[in-house]
Parts: sequence; C-alpha cells; structure tokens
Amino acid sequence: MNIITRDEKDQLINQLEELKKKRKTISERIGAARELGDLKENAEYHAAREEQGLNEAKIRQIEDRLATAEIADTAGIPDDMVYLGTMFRLLDKKTGEEEMCKLVGERTGEYDDDELREITTGSPMGQALFKRLVGDVVTVELPRGERDFEILEIVR
Repeated sequence: MNIITRDEKDQLINQLEELKKKRKTISERIGAARELGDLKENAEYHAAREEQGLNEAKIRQIEDRLATAEIADTAGIPDDMVYLGTMFRLLDKKTGEEEMCKLVGERTGEYDDDELREITTGSPMGQALFKRLVGDVVTVELPRGERDFEILEIVR
C-alpha cells in the first residue's frame, strides 16, 4: 500500500529535484579527483563515486515511490476516522499508556518518538488503524505479541 498525501508528494518531488541538482556537483568532484592521478589510492575519487552511487539510489527510490503512489483523497473523510495524515491519541489497553500518533505513508523522522509516533500505512499497526473510528479497539499482531489499542481521539 503506497498511499501518500499531496504534501508528501510535493516533498518527494522537491527532494528529487534537489538530488538531481547534486548530480552536476558530484560529477565535477569526480572529474577533479580523476585529474589528481592514480585512482587506486585516490580517496577523494572513491568518496565522490560512493556519494554518486548513494545519490542515484535515492533518486531511483523516490522515482519508484512516486510512480506507484496513490494520492489520498481526504474529501469526505469523517472527522472521527484515522486516515493518512491524521494525528490521533492511542491507548495501549494492556499497559494503559497513551501516545500521540500520526498515520503516514513513510516515516519522515521529523518528530521525536517521545512527542509523536509516526505509524506507516504499510505496517501491521498502520493497516489495523487505517479507516478506523474513534472508540474502535484494534488488535495488532506485533513482534512482542498481540496487542489491543483503542483510538481515543482525532487531533487536528
């Protein structure tokens, strides 16, 4: 399931443009390092080539994600439903712990897990919570065993 919000799509497009702009700079670094001579022992050359490989891999990853992405249509979504981009409070029925969560297509890393936990739509937890309503209790099979969670509220 590769569902993303319009904002996530815009962020991916911007990130892709930045990575493509880096191509020229990396290529210039490789050319300059090549001019230094012996490539076997040229650390600058090898570092630039490695950076080029990582940059190209990230470009392919983003292009693939954009090619298969489905934009979430949030029109008509009830205010009490967990949907992509929704922030909500979740109660772990076993421990009694509450946490603030956000359902995302892919983790952004923008938040500290202590303040907001990002749950991806592709994870077992995300799949269990997707399109569920406030008050629903969902059972999720996690690596540490089966757990029940209650959706307490949607936070806008």
